[in-house]
Amino acid sequence: MIGYQYLLDQLRAEIATIPMVNTITQGALDDIDNYKQSIFPVVHLIVNSVSPSSNTLEFNISIVAMDVVDISKDETTDKFYGNDNEIYVLNTTLAILVRIIDVLRRGSLSDKNIELTGTAALEPFTERFENYLAGWTATVSILVPNEMSIC
Repeated sequence: MIGYQYLLDQLRAEIATIPMVNTITQGALDDIDNYKQSIFPVVHLIVNSVSPSSNTLEFNISIVAMDVVDISKDETTDKFYGNDNEIYVLNTTLAILVRIIDVLRRGSLSDKNIELTGTAALEPFTERFENYLAGWTATVSILVPNEMSIC
């Protein structure tokens, strides 16, 4: 049956093919990096809501791509880049999300009745959580067939 678990399984399988991603998790925002054993970069899936209709289920999902920012103990000599790799982390995690969105638009997931609707909104974050994670959150709407019948 196509539904919640099917969508998460298909997203997980597709994200696992991205060489830059080391860990895939799902759940609430509070569940991010709770295991303290995650190998970064991490992609975390959050299902925000589902809107059922007679023929489809529309999932509103946040896809969070993040990595740890390394801070050098050396004195800052470059004011643009600072003494950390935050810009590199933001660049890499953005590339991960763009790949996921492209696959939803026209890749193997569209062949499995998983369709991106509308445009994706991507928002960067820095200095989040206790271990200085940075990255991007993409909020997308995904349409899957509703195979539940009223009979």
